[in-house]
Amino acid sequence: MPDKTLTGDVTYPSEETVQQARVPRWEELAAEAEKDYLGFWAREASELYWSEPWTQVLDDSRKPFYQWFIGGKTNIAYNCLDRHVRTPHRNKLALLWEGEKGEFRSFSYFALRREVCRFANLLRSLGIKKGDRVTLYMGRIPELPIAMLACARIGAIHSVVYGGFTVEALAERIEDSKSKVLITCDGAYQRGKIVPLKQIADEALQRTGTIESVLVVRRTGQEVNMEQGRDLWYHELMNLPIANVDHPIEMLDAETPLFLLYTSGTTGKPKAILHTHGGYMVGTYTTLKYVFDIREEDRYWCAADPGWITGHSYIVYGPLLNGATSFLYEGAPTFPYPNRWWQMIEKYGINILYTAPTAIRGLMRFGEAWPNRHDLSSLRLLGSVGEPINPEAWRWYHTVIGRGRCPIMDTWWQTETGMFMITPMPSVPLKPGSGTRPFPGLHMDILNEEGVPVGANEEGYLVIQNPWPAMMRTLYNDPQRYVDQYWSKFPGMYLTGDSARRDEDGYYWIIGRVDDVIKVSGYRLGTAEIESALVSHPAVAEAAAIGLPHEIKGNAIHAFVILKAGQARHDHLTEELRSHVSHELGPIAKPEKIEIVDSLPKTRSGKIMRRVLKARALGQDPGNLATLEE
Repeated sequence: MPDKTLTGDVTYPSEETVQQARVPRWEELAAEAEKDYLGFWAREASELYWSEPWTQVLDDSRKPFYQWFIGGKTNIAYNCLDRHVRTPHRNKLALLWEGEKGEFRSFSYFALRREVCRFANLLRSLGIKKGDRVTLYMGRIPELPIAMLACARIGAIHSVVYGGFTVEALAERIEDSKSKVLITCDGAYQRGKIVPLKQIADEALQRTGTIESVLVVRRTGQEVNMEQGRDLWYHELMNLPIANVDHPIEMLDAETPLFLLYTSGTTGKPKAILHTHGGYMVGTYTTLKYVFDIREEDRYWCAADPGWITGHSYIVYGPLLNGATSFLYEGAPTFPYPNRWWQMIEKYGINILYTAPTAIRGLMRFGEAWPNRHDLSSLRLLGSVGEPINPEAWRWYHTVIGRGRCPIMDTWWQTETGMFMITPMPSVPLKPGSGTRPFPGLHMDILNEEGVPVGANEEGYLVIQNPWPAMMRTLYNDPQRYVDQYWSKFPGMYLTGDSARRDEDGYYWIIGRVDDVIKVSGYRLGTAEIESALVSHPAVAEAAAIGLPHEIKGNAIHAFVILKAGQARHDHLTEELRSHVSHELGPIAKPEKIEIVDSLPKTRSGKIMRRVLKARALGQDPGNLATLEE
């Protein structure tokens, strides 16, 4: 049974949970990984298919550009689909999907592989080959994971742009990746309204010149502009002979790039995180298997969007690698009523729910009556991702949704890490708000400014001390920025950019970002991106953005702007600016409040002191102002 000597507010797993777990206990797995770290990962990798074996598990000769499974040949799409189709798994359900309007589609492993092969043939017919970049800008429909897997199948690099982003964000990502093909939809449903994805894509393509073809999936059926010679309907092409039902898969070197995923940085330009086939595959397969104790009979639901790393790792790749049955829902959690999620858990017999604290807090507002209308007894495990979960939301999730019997797997990880890094397993005692300890084999620490480990319950920089298979390989086309941003502050250690503390039991508590990145509803937004969007408005000369605590979103964006000379303030200007940011970056980036000011606090070198703005907004002491310009 678990250690009963832990301090603080501890929820211990039931004896039934411990006895029924089909994975080793954390302590056993950690001892094994500690004894032979590379051997541990080699064993996990050997459970997957390799057309040629690796000759070396880890090459650390060019630190920090680590490489894994050197010489090995594989393909993540083969391991997600073909590997299962060659077994009795071929007829097992791989994906269940429900649309916001109630439509239902399902795919067996055999059927999903067939659709992926057909899509791969379409991409080949458009001239896409190994190494080419393909941008995906779609709603949460099955064609999104199908397109991702089709890219992986032919060795193309997919770059998924979240469907909630708009013109500027999409254009910037297409331009940076030099994508040749854009895959989008006519529109997407969200809260009963249509998000005009094709219209947004058309506007973005006016700002970038690399796209040769646009493949459009029909979802909403409304009239859209189709440019002759460039735009093609997916459903029409799928009826042509080129969409052959089979596709010979290409086996790739383990270090072949798999995807780019853009994440906000401290400068205006988002960073393109690069992940590869081999190591990323092993990391996501292994972590999902152990953390959520994935079982043959499970129905697993990660309620994220495939456009984020959570969706890549734990909607698309991780579940399919494990042969799981996964659920995907198109719309909003409260549409048309606040019981939509609970209704679907009951309807489909969902066993595992993995979601963000923002969603939990949002659903908490509607009280217990909505979930209590439904039979949630199928749930076995719950999960949390994206940001630290506050204890109040944790307890509501555990008590009301899990009925006090479902352990919560509170996971900390990043786009850059590719896989869970700090996480419990089903038999681990839990503390509300803590992700517990690093995944077995990982060495992490918390350091002060001088690089010295801090004491128990002291705050510091969270660092990772040893490499792991699913780690990002570099920043696309910017290797120096990769070294500077992640490996330079504490040489030899990966700087996460988060502050944290570790309690006397060795449990980690994430506090928040230490750089100029705001986490809104679990999504990372760079202050520089928001400020750039504001300054692109003709009335604005200068802008500063900060994040302030918000009871639902975790953080909300508050912005301060200086108007250009001669620009008059008027009643509707701030609302106009909020809408402008929403148009440029997407609704997620829309500031909660914009304040028009005459000056901004700056250092003598001209850097905006956002901490001063934040302290003033919260009524706190702004601290040392020695570097303030005036």
